[in-house]
Amino acid sequence: MKRSFLTLFFLFNLLILAWSQSNTLLDFNQTRLQKQKTGMLVLGSWAIGNMALSAALLNGKQGENKAFHQMQIGWNVINLGIAAAGYIGVMRSNPGSLDLYHSIQDQYKMEKILLFNAGLDVGYMLGGAYLLERGKRDNVKNPAQLRGFGRSIILQGAFLFVFDLSLTAIISSDNPKIAPLLSRTQIRFDGQQLGVCASF
Repeated sequence: MKRSFLTLFFLFNLLILAWSQSNTLLDFNQTRLQKQKTGMLVLGSWAIGNMALSAALLNGKQGENKAFHQMQIGWNVINLGIAAAGYIGVMRSNPGSLDLYHSIQDQYKMEKILLFNAGLDVGYMLGGAYLLERGKRDNVKNPAQLRGFGRSIILQGAFLFVFDLSLTAIISSDNPKIAPLLSRTQIRFDGQQLGVCASF
């Protein structure tokens, strides 16, 4: 009788522990996905706002200002596409389907993508500065267009640089939660065997 009670008590505690661990991991994944979703909404809002403003201001513009607003619209069509694809990807993700390994892998993968994009953003700003400088020369074709495009690309690159670094900081703020997830007791069940690995 005493042995049956201890076995039942042990199994009950394992179930509580497994439930607690899965909820903690679920919360971790839900938080990351919510942050990514908010980031895509910010990027999409920036894109729509830029396109609407530039479309409204484009009428009657000539030369450099016309080129600036044309590039604003073109650049933000791409931004909107990236934001929409990212948002749809997050909405299709199932935070409960990820185990600990894949949760951590997805966390760091997102950070690496954002940091890589921040590097590209610096390249965009340098490219825009090059176009702006080249547009100051008299011996080039359409110097006003080059200057307008350059100004727009510098602006978009600067926004994306701040956006990517900010989202990286926001997502990586959950990194301290990874160590407790790793140190918790791991329970595995493959359909035939129940395994417990506890850290002391």
